[in-house]
Amino acid sequence: MQGTIATFDPQTRSGSLLLDDGTPLVFGPEAFDRSGLRLLRLGQRVTIEPDETGAVRRVLIPGVA
Repeated sequence: MQGTIATFDPQTRSGSLLLDDGTPLVFGPEAFDRSGLRLLRLGQRVTIEPDETGAVRRVLIPGVA
C-alpha cells in the first residue's frame, strides 16, 4: 500500500499518512524504527507494510531498500 506522509514528529518518531484512497493511518515509533530511516518529510510518498491486524508495521520509501 502506498500513501503520503501527513504528519511526522521527529521527537516521538510517530506520525500519520493518507493512503491513496484517502484513508488516514497513524504509525508509531516502532514502525518508523523498523524502516531504518532517519526522517520523513510532509508530503513524502511512502509504502507501508501492514501487520496481520492492518496496523502499520513498517514505513518505507518506494525504491529505497
